[in-house]
Amino acid sequence: MKIAVLGGTGLIGSQVVKILQAAGHEAVPLSQSTGVDLLTGQGLSEALKGAEVVVNLTNSPTFDEASPAFFQTTMDNLLAAAQREGVGHAVVLSIVGVDQVPALDYYRAKVLQEDILKAGPVPYSIVRVTQFFEFMDAVISWTSDESGVRLPATPVQPIASADVAQAVADVSMGAPLQGVRNIAGPDVFPLVELGRITLAARGDQRSIVTDDSAGMFAAVPGDVLIARDDAVIAPTAYREWLGR
Repeated sequence: MKIAVLGGTGLIGSQVVKILQAAGHEAVPLSQSTGVDLLTGQGLSEALKGAEVVVNLTNSPTFDEASPAFFQTTMDNLLAAAQREGVGHAVVLSIVGVDQVPALDYYRAKVLQEDILKAGPVPYSIVRVTQFFEFMDAVISWTSDESGVRLPATPVQPIASADVAQAVADVSMGAPLQGVRNIAGPDVFPLVELGRITLAARGDQRSIVTDDSAGMFAAVPGDVLIARDDAVIAPTAYREWLGR
């Protein structure tokens, strides 16, 4: 089966391509570097010729008020090209609890992306996942300086990118869900505690204090980023991953 992977050279996409190829599929990584521009539509129809599945792992270059326009344009281009080329399954990666955080521009933009996909002409699957282990250093950097780090106590249930890639690949190889599959890591942490674990593993002596107004995740209400009962729980634990 030919599976086109937009964003196929990135953190998740490159792993998805390897998994699909190992399973015997013709997985084709697509990105600007391969001549495909999802914002303009350049090269898109040609790249989707003969594809039975298209996986969209592209992301907005910003997390601000410009992100909805990115997802509107790219999804419109993707679905139009997929319909022209007879692609039978479109898969998008999203975020657990994304529709419960209206205060964040980026989360509203991802809901828009989901809604466009649901209303479109191509059978679809949405894979919602929790926050990546690999992004924790960036999260810490947003609210830190030389002396310390401030993080909210927002509950999170982080997941390894390798487990995300496996989940996306599994859905891509199956029939369209016409719905959402939720995937989460095995452990729940207050974000501030996850920061402490991360710094300790790095040998970083900076102090971390709880500040429920600090950073993007301060806008997240309650435990909406935690997986619900229908979620698939991925195997890799954060401490195990750090130890590698």
